[in-house]
Amino acid sequence: MARLRFSQAVDKALAEGMARDDRIVVLGEDVRMLRAGLLASFGPGRILGAPISEAGFVGAGVGAAMAGLRPVIEVWMVEFITCAMDAVLNHMAKLEAFSGGRWKCPLVIRTGCGGGYGDGGQHGQTLWGLLGGIPGLAVVVPSTPAMAYGLMKSALALDGPVFFLEHKLLSEQYLEYLGRLGRDTVKFDVPAEGTAGEVPEDMPPVPIGKAEVVHNGTDITIVSLAVGVHRSLQAAQILQAEGLSCEVIDLRTVRPLDAETVVSSVSRTGRLLVVDEDYRECGLSGEVAALALEAGLTPRFARVCLEDTLPYSRALEEKSLPNVGRIVAAARKITQERKE
Repeated sequence: MARLRFSQAVDKALAEGMARDDRIVVLGEDVRMLRAGLLASFGPGRILGAPISEAGFVGAGVGAAMAGLRPVIEVWMVEFITCAMDAVLNHMAKLEAFSGGRWKCPLVIRTGCGGGYGDGGQHGQTLWGLLGGIPGLAVVVPSTPAMAYGLMKSALALDGPVFFLEHKLLSEQYLEYLGRLGRDTVKFDVPAEGTAGEVPEDMPPVPIGKAEVVHNGTDITIVSLAVGVHRSLQAAQILQAEGLSCEVIDLRTVRPLDAETVVSSVSRTGRLLVVDEDYRECGLSGEVAALALEAGLTPRFARVCLEDTLPYSRALEEKSLPNVGRIVAAARKITQERKE
């Protein structure tokens, strides 16, 4: 068992996959610098640098996947995928359905997401709800190095397009880059448990579409993903001292959602709190609530989300994101409402 940092775990899964399958190639911005270890192992024929034109190289990745390769396309931040939405929304996501299954598009888009470091609403969004609303895509969001390793192994094996989202506060490569640029005095609330951890050598793939209960409880179900899982676990400790037992679920996958795990927990606790760094309106938090309602449950419900455009100011950003204080307050509120 090795102790790896987040990006190291993802690259380990990539290296193993590339060693087994020579159809896997890496394509994107600055990949020969970012994936120097992979470049040394597999050469420039499989680690392919691209110009800063997401529409160009994401579109090229779709064609490469149709032609028989299994590209891993790197987009530096998830917001930049909007420059290639035609390739995402109208091509890779619909190819299999429109062809009656005769064409596949086995590719992975690896990209950074999330705020918490003072970069504003054009660079600090998560957008997993937007992407998860597109039929034909799988969207995975790991919260620990081990999970990142296991989910990447599954993503590389899937015969369809997968968005692999790395939260920037977990990935050392983003932290090392973003921590410079004049931000030496800015404090980042980085979850230590998510940035480095043990990754078993024989760890099997983590199933796409299967959530994990990371903390057992009886009074309230808290559902989250990525950095939100670590914030939720911190909140659960605070609430435990007040006599409130929290069950924390790490979704791990936005699409497909694991209805069974969520419904099973909520049916026991009777309360559901969704902690989601994405936008509140028309997003993941409402979709998780619908899982419970469609199963015939009527839990007390609350959500802690990003309510509006993410501010550039670090102080305002911290208040806007789903922090531990907001999670604790929301849990207290729906618990008190049930008692009344």
